[in-house]
Amino acid sequence: MKILVVDDERVLVKGLRFNLENEGYQVVTGSDGLQAVELAKQECPDLILLDVMMPGIDGLAACMQIREFSDVPVIMLTAKGEDMDKIMGFECGADDYVTKPFNVLELKARIKALLRRTSGTGRQRSYRNPEDTLRAGHILLDRTSRDVKREGLSVELTAKEFDLLELLMRHPGRVFSREKLLDQVWGYEYQGDYRTVDVHIRRLREKVELVPASPEYILTKWGVGYYFRSENP
Repeated sequence: MKILVVDDERVLVKGLRFNLENEGYQVVTGSDGLQAVELAKQECPDLILLDVMMPGIDGLAACMQIREFSDVPVIMLTAKGEDMDKIMGFECGADDYVTKPFNVLELKARIKALLRRTSGTGRQRSYRNPEDTLRAGHILLDRTSRDVKREGLSVELTAKEFDLLELLMRHPGRVFSREKLLDQVWGYEYQGDYRTVDVHIRRLREKVELVPASPEYILTKWGVGYYFRSENP
């Protein structure tokens, strides 16, 4: 099995690689949070050892990003031992939490136990194409499961609401007229009242925007139509 080890302490990484390779694991290493996310996508490891305090993005943020496309088991490595730090780690998607300094024998036992729990479930292989997820700020849309989350919590959308949000998120900054939205989402040339688009936009804002009256992402181009705010205008 393949284990990804990400920590900015080179001596620690070297020691972990030596011990894990002696146990028969294939080991891939990184030194910061951005590398953790990219290596998780590229290498599809069976388990990740992820340090919390790292340059770039920290381990908690990296774990959250990895959870957008994979359910791979994650063990957080950290010098912090307070209960609140552990809770934050678990809320970000970690499966286990080891406080530094740790006994390498205990760590190896935790790795084996976690791999046993996920073996045969297909969990460690449940990688998705990153393009299957769309994210903007607090909004996360999973195109495979047709699930939408606001600040990590699922929100219930109708089929048309989901299709409308997906279309807008796939084309940030592009303004769609009501006629175009009806054609793209409803799938036919609508001959009735175009205000059905306005109703769906209002409901979407109520469900995914933090302040629906002052939307941050689903915006109106007055006299033209609607668009999703680009992260890089």
